[in-house]
Amino acid sequence: MPQVRAERFIRLDPETAFALSQTTGAFRLKWDPFISAQAFMDGAQAAGKGVRTRTVSRMGLKMVSEYVSYTPPRNVGMTMVSGPWFFGNFGGGWRFTPDDGGTRAVWKYTFSCRPAFIRPVAERIGSWLLGREIERRIEAFARACEDPALVAELKAQATGA
Repeated sequence: MPQVRAERFIRLDPETAFALSQTTGAFRLKWDPFISAQAFMDGAQAAGKGVRTRTVSRMGLKMVSEYVSYTPPRNVGMTMVSGPWFFGNFGGGWRFTPDDGGTRAVWKYTFSCRPAFIRPVAERIGSWLLGREIERRIEAFARACEDPALVAELKAQATGA
């Protein structure tokens, strides 16, 4: 299965970088250029293994994902439950490791395309498109991590201030 990957050095501690990466709803819209809506499902109020989210892209594509791993502040993994017809499967994950006083953030997507007869071409195109998209998203994430007002807002939300 193809995989695309992007990484950045973040000048924040892993806990804060992880927390920002896992924001949802209106806060997520402040930094993520890909989505137009994202929310927890089934009454969930916070991320965690087994929790599902519904994401709508700015292009109108919809996906329901489920957390398959959730280990703050080190990593998170999600897999598609339902989504665009052309994905046979889709998964994504973040990994955060301390690095030189900050954090090394790595974001990956793994996917396969369908139907099988177009898979070779579709996966080459998909790797290129998703590679561009994941770079745009992690760059926006890195910029958000450099925004003192956004980081302060995130920390205030975490403390209930």
